[in-house]
Amino acid sequence: MRGARELIVAAALGAAAVTACAEAESPVAERAAATRAAPSAGSPSLRRPQPLRVARPARLVIPSLGVSTRLETLGLLADGRLAPPRDPDRAGWWRGGPRPGRPGAAVIAGHVDSRSGPAVFARLGRLRRGDRIVVVDRAGRAIPFSVIRTEEHAKDRFPTQRVYGRTQGRALRLITCSGAFDRASGHYRSNVVVFAAHQPAT
Repeated sequence: MRGARELIVAAALGAAAVTACAEAESPVAERAAATRAAPSAGSPSLRRPQPLRVARPARLVIPSLGVSTRLETLGLLADGRLAPPRDPDRAGWWRGGPRPGRPGAAVIAGHVDSRSGPAVFARLGRLRRGDRIVVVDRAGRAIPFSVIRTEEHAKDRFPTQRVYGRTQGRALRLITCSGAFDRASGHYRSNVVVFAAHQPAT
């Protein structure tokens, strides 16, 4: 049975939602959803990995892109959409999901640009398999991840379940906008999604 917290989050969010691209600061939209993937019929039981002792995330570092950004904490807007980061030069962690390093898919979103130029995730689509991502929590612990793949999807075909659904381990998703910018609607037409997995120290 799901815990009370999961039920509250699921009820509050429901289906996928997108923030408006025409927000005051930037023509950038971030997609958010909190659907929980049910195990497929006949799938074997999997033991959950033991939770790491991690505090709230404080900083995101992507060495290959030269990114080192403090993390905002993202909540929801009144209509259930994920609130975008206030500062285009900072990424934000969605507090409705797990902390990076804990079981499940932690989600970090960032702007691709702003009215003044490129933003924190301007080059996110360049990440490739094996690239390193590090999240540093408020206690100073570095939690390393390794990129599995980078995908681009039209917003109307966004893979909500694969991004926000259950995972078998500790996962990280980075999201930003991409593709053509539709001036009529004020939205980018696509999203870049980076899928990464926790990389334990050897």
